[in-house]
Amino acid sequence: MMRGRAHGNQKNPLVIAVVVLVIFCGFLYIYSRKDGSSALAYGTNSLKKFGSSYWGGDDDAGEAGVVLKSIPVCDGRLSELIPCLDRNLIYQTRLKLDLALMEHYERHCPVPERRYNCLIPPPPGYKIPIRWPKSRDEVWKANIPHTHLATEKSDQNWMVVKGEKIAFPGGGTHFHYGADKYIALIANMLKFPKNNLNNEGRIRTVLDVGCGVASFGGYLLSSDIIAMSLAPNDVHQNQIQFALERGIPAYLGVLGTKRLPYPSRSFEFAHCSRCRIDWLQRDGILLLELDRLLRPGGYFAYSSPEAYAQDEEDLRIWGEMSALVERMCWKIAAKMNQTVIWVKPLTNDCYMGRKSGTHPPLCRSDDDPDAVWDVHMKACITPYSDQIQRARGSGLAPWPARLTTPTPRLADFGYSDETFEKDTEVWQRRVDNYWNLLGSKIKSDPLRNLMDMKANMGSFAAALKNKDVWVMNVVPEDGPNTLKIVYDRGLIGTVHNWCEAFSTYPRTYDLLHAWTVFSDIERKGCSAEDLLIEMDRIVRPKGFIIVRDKPSVVEFIKKYLQMLHWETLATADADQDSEQEEDDRVLIIQKKIWLTSESLRELE
Repeated sequence: MMRGRAHGNQKNPLVIAVVVLVIFCGFLYIYSRKDGSSALAYGTNSLKKFGSSYWGGDDDAGEAGVVLKSIPVCDGRLSELIPCLDRNLIYQTRLKLDLALMEHYERHCPVPERRYNCLIPPPPGYKIPIRWPKSRDEVWKANIPHTHLATEKSDQNWMVVKGEKIAFPGGGTHFHYGADKYIALIANMLKFPKNNLNNEGRIRTVLDVGCGVASFGGYLLSSDIIAMSLAPNDVHQNQIQFALERGIPAYLGVLGTKRLPYPSRSFEFAHCSRCRIDWLQRDGILLLELDRLLRPGGYFAYSSPEAYAQDEEDLRIWGEMSALVERMCWKIAAKMNQTVIWVKPLTNDCYMGRKSGTHPPLCRSDDDPDAVWDVHMKACITPYSDQIQRARGSGLAPWPARLTTPTPRLADFGYSDETFEKDTEVWQRRVDNYWNLLGSKIKSDPLRNLMDMKANMGSFAAALKNKDVWVMNVVPEDGPNTLKIVYDRGLIGTVHNWCEAFSTYPRTYDLLHAWTVFSDIERKGCSAEDLLIEMDRIVRPKGFIIVRDKPSVVEFIKKYLQMLHWETLATADADQDSEQEEDDRVLIIQKKIWLTSESLRELE
């Protein structure tokens, strides 16, 4: 009996200790939820709504007048979350996708109740990015702590790990000795003056498919050429993340089953350097998508062993591709070793001269080649308009004159040259005012990657022509597709629906410009809180947000500043410089840099 009692007394302290530990952990968990450091949060329940209408009214918020003090912080494992390109979501929801057609790399957005309504934390050790132009050649390893590409592509000079930095020598799968030499070779093949690919301003917009870490696009910038570097979030993960960290224009996308989010006739030049794309699949539908995107007289540079056609398989592929592009009326402009450059016809003459029943057929007259949001590709050739047929080309001025020259496609929207010129003038004044309001904050040139969330004709970007920045011009999917005008001006951009997440990694833009974007999603009935969290995901720490919208929107956003770790830099009345503008306000915000407890431990 005594031994039994003594044994029981020895267990009591252990039991008490376990109970105390459990209670302590419980309090710790509750506290962590309270101060915003919880791991994961699904759905809109993690955010309280500001009354029945959060666009105005009383300052008291939500149920029982309680104002939310913080927004949860996502688990560190989500530091690179791309909500609509999240493979975990595909696995969890068991979507039935055709892997052979790359459907698993296309956009699949979570339903509202499966959204992560939490702030994406920076990775441990995160630093303010190296500024352009140095960033073209090196980035902080802590910001993108992935070195597998350096090992996997070590013989191709993609990237090299050097202490705390990752360096980019400018190499690629097909151009080990540097993108600059490769670009000059292509220009030489085409006999362009001074071996400059811009061809005296005639080549301005380029699509680089399967771009890797975008060194090709990075080295084009010095020639006044801007490339949309495109790659999926595939087995070579983080390619686009590296590109954007370097300050090179880039976008996450794939040639799968849907049209790329660009209008017809957007690019003067397309490029594929060993991009591992089967161009012959599905009656050449992927090559026909490139054809849709190329301007009259546009080029497609294809660097691949098939162009050399040494072995039997290469010969077969080359033979089938040659036959396909001939039926598409493309001609070989130049060919050397493993690189061939095709050129697209200037007019419809060749199309009209093909034999009846030739495949691929011409697209139907009721097919809109500029409809791109969630639209399936079509295995047909998009013929030119009567205007292009008469002009024997797009009729665009060389760069940089095209930036301010009215484009023939203004007529598609019923816009006059005067409307275009007025818009350009208005946005020049607005942007000058923004820069005055930003003042000393941008004297050290902290800006490189900019996004205009509602670009209209691209005049915000045009006003920045003398700044060392580039702009992703975003046009709403449900409005006039003015992205055609944006590309005609020699700028780049994409179509998007701001009720969904954007196809980019976190922390990839230095400045977001939101002109009436919140008013637009209010009309759509989408969540403004979700948009705020998405903007926080996209913008870099210490980055800026410019909101130009009605006063109730500005007041609504101000309620969230503290919980988003944003601060107001300036508020001003918008100048009354257009008939549509009523009493808009301008709010300029800067995102603070903040660290999770995990990041702090890393620094220690």
